[in-house]
Amino acid sequence: MALSLKYVRVPPSSANLEEARRRTFEFFKLACRSIPKIMEIYSLDDVVTRSQLRSTIASEIRKNAQVTNHKVIDMLLLKGTEELSNIVEHAKQRHHILGQYILGSHGLTQDLDSKDEGASDFLKNFYKSNYF
Repeated sequence: MALSLKYVRVPPSSANLEEARRRTFEFFKLACRSIPKIMEIYSLDDVVTRSQLRSTIASEIRKNAQVTNHKVIDMLLLKGTEELSNIVEHAKQRHHILGQYILGSHGLTQDLDSKDEGASDFLKNFYKSNYF
């Protein structure tokens, strides 16, 4: 899989919005074809399924669905291709993948109530001030 990513090149500019849209679908297909290799490299079978990872990729692409400038879409495709090649070439560590794509923007949810039981006022203020 890593070899196929070396030859993926984003042209300097798409001719129009339809071409950029077509290339976006090609990128999505390439990313989905890379999922088995990513699951193997980072040992993600115990954390996430392939369909969940595919949904995450789709949601990352959908974040920019409102973009209508084909030059901006080209730039986003370039960034996405670079990110995908870094992941497949193992330039990221497992916790990067877990934090960015599996836990997502929610992060680890922190339960302040269970820690506050029986704690002093000092510790309660400390917990409140140090959790973002």
